[in-house]
Amino acid sequence: MNTKETILARAAEIIAQRTVRQDKDSFGTLITIDPDGSPVPTTISPSRSEGIRWITFCTGKGAPSPVRLGQNSKAAVCLNSPTYHISLTGTAEVCTDPETCREMWYEGLANHFSGPDDPNFCVIRFTTRRYSLFIDWESVKGEIDVTSD
Repeated sequence: MNTKETILARAAEIIAQRTVRQDKDSFGTLITIDPDGSPVPTTISPSRSEGIRWITFCTGKGAPSPVRLGQNSKAAVCLNSPTYHISLTGTAEVCTDPETCREMWYEGLANHFSGPDDPNFCVIRFTTRRYSLFIDWESVKGEIDVTSD
């Protein structure tokens, strides 16, 4: 494996470990765009991921991020620690279909919602288009091939 492949694989591993299904104290930053075109960061827990290709977040339909995403789908995600920095840029969509909500549901959400069929529950699915990774003192930048989605 070359350096780029190694860093991409390590980033995927870190993101998977940072999802609430693996680490209950995990969180990251989701950045959305407000109506004035300004970025707005929000601390939120990732629920699932597929490598660096996509990450989901669970929240309420009336929360600020889903409302902003209804107006502008541009988004970014940042996960960091003293030993790594994962910065992803792309788009996000709000998913409310029952199948997605049931698939992304996890036990900790019961503190906020009655279940995956709660009418206020939704899933934000972030899809990466560009990445900037700094892991184990190595860095790589690039784009995701969207033709293979």
